Amino acid sequence: MEIEVSVNPFGKLREECLGLLVEVLKEDFPDFQFSSLVLDLPPSMQFGELSSSVCFELAKMIRESPRVVAEKIASRIDVSASSLVERVEAAGGGYINFYADYANFSALTLESARRLDKEYGFVKTEMPKKVIVEHTSVNPVHPIHIGQARNPILGDALARILRARGHEVYTHYYIDDVGRQTAVIAYGYKKLGMPKPEGKPDHFIGVIYTITNCIIEIQRLKRQVEDAKKKADSEELQRLQRQLDDWMAVAVELQTKHRETFDRLLDEILKDENPEEEIGKLIRDYEAGKEEAKKLIRRVCEICLEGFRQTLSRAGIYFDSWDWESELTWTGKVQDVIARLEKTPYVFYEGGVLEFDAEKVARDLDLKKIFGLKEDYEVPSLTLIRADGTTLYTTRDIAYSIEKFKKAEWVINVVGMEQSLPQLQIKLALCALGYVDYAKNLTHFAYNLVNLPGYKMSSRRGRYITFDEVMDEAIEKAYQEVSKRSPHLSEEERRKISNFVGIGAVKYALVEVDPTKPVTFTWERVINFERNSAPYIQYSHARACSILRKAKKEIKNPDYALLTHNLEKELILMLARWPEIFIDAAENLKPHIIAEFANALADKFNSFYNALPVIKAEPSELSEARLALTDAVRIVLRNSLNLIGIEAPQRM
Repeated sequence: MEIEVSVNPFGKLREECLGLLVEVLKEDFPDFQFSSLVLDLPPSMQFGELSSSVCFELAKMIRESPRVVAEKIASRIDVSASSLVERVEAAGGGYINFYADYANFSALTLESARRLDKEYGFVKTEMPKKVIVEHTSVNPVHPIHIGQARNPILGDALARILRARGHEVYTHYYIDDVGRQTAVIAYGYKKLGMPKPEGKPDHFIGVIYTITNCIIEIQRLKRQVEDAKKKADSEELQRLQRQLDDWMAVAVELQTKHRETFDRLLDEILKDENPEEEIGKLIRDYEAGKEEAKKLIRRVCEICLEGFRQTLSRAGIYFDSWDWESELTWTGKVQDVIARLEKTPYVFYEGGVLEFDAEKVARDLDLKKIFGLKEDYEVPSLTLIRADGTTLYTTRDIAYSIEKFKKAEWVINVVGMEQSLPQLQIKLALCALGYVDYAKNLTHFAYNLVNLPGYKMSSRRGRYITFDEVMDEAIEKAYQEVSKRSPHLSEEERRKISNFVGIGAVKYALVEVDPTKPVTFTWERVINFERNSAPYIQYSHARACSILRKAKKEIKNPDYALLTHNLEKELILMLARWPEIFIDAAENLKPHIIAEFANALADKFNSFYNALPVIKAEPSELSEARLALTDAVRIVLRNSLNLIGIEAPQRM
């Protein structure tokens, strides 16, 4: 008999259970208007696969106990018309519990997984959209460090998940090349004579930026210390002296590590009476599109971006578009936005600074509820233009948002939680300009920090651990583990495996924690073959592949009715629920639940494998059913890992 295939086996079970329940409710309670009829997951399989609490609502209407109502309804439900429901029971204080017919449910689930294979679980949306996921967007002045690496990993996972859901997804990198940081690095780079990069390009740029910034900070603080001495302001003097001492310590570190570059930059910068003035001029000239400044800053940014591309490609992360912030200024798009905002009642000048009254927009257009704000929360105003005539990055972001919506219906900005206010102000500015629909379809995907116990990072001070260094370390640690566990593999195989195991381990560690919570990055947790880590899940996938290889037989005649052990049923239920997990992750932008599910499935599979024979199981129909179960686990582990950008190896 041909077994049907379903893209969502648990969803089919849910539909059948709902259909049976609704049929009885319509006959026995035709006047009952239930607000919503949902089936919940019971706390344990002993209470079935799905449960309804509708009797508690019904009981109030007909003034009977919920338990009595539940017993009446359960007795009236005829499961003979259902292929997936074995029985229905009243339970507890008034629940109706539905139990799956595991022979049919197992056949549907395992055959669906094996036949749909790489597409299993990826239920397509009925309303596909054009989506832009803008992520990473690290300023091109130093390498991507581990604190910033959570952004590209989350952004890439979101793009993969939404593509699998059926959306047309484009990934964009927003190059923040306007402003002080790029001007500082360009200033230092020019002072060195614009040399060709030595070593990895972004690391080379990062050294120049840190040293230049350090020297300029020390000079600035020295001037301020002298001013404080003249004013005899002892409290201010102490504060400035502490800052100066801290920067002097940074200078010693940098000079020790990069003596030649440090000394050359120090000599050159000291020749300028006022480096800050030079940097300020660079900022203004670049924003104005002056040719010399354009050539210099673009050259420095391109060097750094080449390093970013190398780093991100190692992690399997690529972009469809690299968008320059400066283009928005040079093409007049930022100025156009400002001019249009000036025509609204929501901008005002204060001390030569142009401000946007975000609170007034929120009140006038009744937007607080729409954007999830409390009525008593007052949205701070946004500075659009500084007194010197330069714009702020949030101002430029308003113009960028409009440009993105010309190409997409839904825009997702993967930006740290600390940027929640600017992201809100952008939405309110869009509303002030009449783009309310844009604002409603602009999602700020916020994420929390990465903590390294015992290490405090500071990009400006050059105190950071690069994403490259972390990947290198992870690969080396993975190599040691793989060599210990699989000494029979060739050196080439061990190196190849340790590369994707190490990189996968870092990616998993940064994606598996709820984005709203901080990640505490420790090697003990990241490279762990025994529990909750990418290597553990990858090892479980490789184990499933190994079982199937060793079996050396086709699965021709499995008897799914023989899969009666609780561990088998629990595995089948997890595999059946995988499409609903995926839908939840896609609809609610929760990549971490994919990682959580993969880990839980690996746990359950290893318990199954350790408790029950597979290849040697008797009769042969049971062995084939368990091999089919193993194959379905392999498929779902691979599909879930691929969604979060992690390779699923066949050998480890």
